[in-house]
Amino acid sequence: MIHAATALLRFQHVSVRYGPTLALEKVSFVQPPRSVVALLGPNGAGKSSLLKAAMGLVPTTNGSIQFAFRNITEEAPEARARQGIAYVPEGRRVFAGLTARENLEVAAFASRAERKRRFDRVLALFPQLEPHLARRAWQLSGGQQQMLAIGRALMAAPTLLLLDEPSLGLAPVLVEQLFARIASLALEGTGVLLAEQNAAAALAVAGRAIVLRAGHVVADDTAAAIRARPELAESVLGTA
Repeated sequence: MIHAATALLRFQHVSVRYGPTLALEKVSFVQPPRSVVALLGPNGAGKSSLLKAAMGLVPTTNGSIQFAFRNITEEAPEARARQGIAYVPEGRRVFAGLTARENLEVAAFASRAERKRRFDRVLALFPQLEPHLARRAWQLSGGQQQMLAIGRALMAAPTLLLLDEPSLGLAPVLVEQLFARIASLALEGTGVLLAEQNAAAALAVAGRAIVLRAGHVVADDTAAAIRARPELAESVLGTA
């Protein structure tokens, strides 16, 4: 059990509806600072809805969301971004007509020295981007675009990074590289809440995992404990 006093992000009895459809029902969990937490579950389980609720992109029908001990339940996405939450949606959404360098630079609102520091940090994290900084984003490979999308979010220097299906469509070798970078973010102080279909890859870097099914939390435990639960193996981990 994680004590609320150690929480970076805290959901308490949060529900989300899309018209008559219930996407999340009374979801509660706590994410510690400097941690990677994996959101697992089949398609339609509510993973993306949870991330959108954390970012303020969908309204909640009940419950509360706290970030860094502040109630943000009613705050707009821009206010949450200013407080240190960044969101990378599914689908590698970059500014296709801008260069890779421009994609990164446009996301930083800081002094010139601070922008340079953040820029250098992104390139240290994703060195594969450096040879392609002058290329338009649409000219990059899928893996490079995903790294660029995450790098752009990091240019805002977030305390919490929300990632939705970052491995989607990537070759296995790129997935391994990407998740190694995600793990290093937590070591550097950025918490990561990660919604991912590739449960094995997510559990390899996460400290904890939350398993959703039909909008409900059915498991919330350490990654090792989740891996060891045979009843979750077929539906979540993809193994018999």
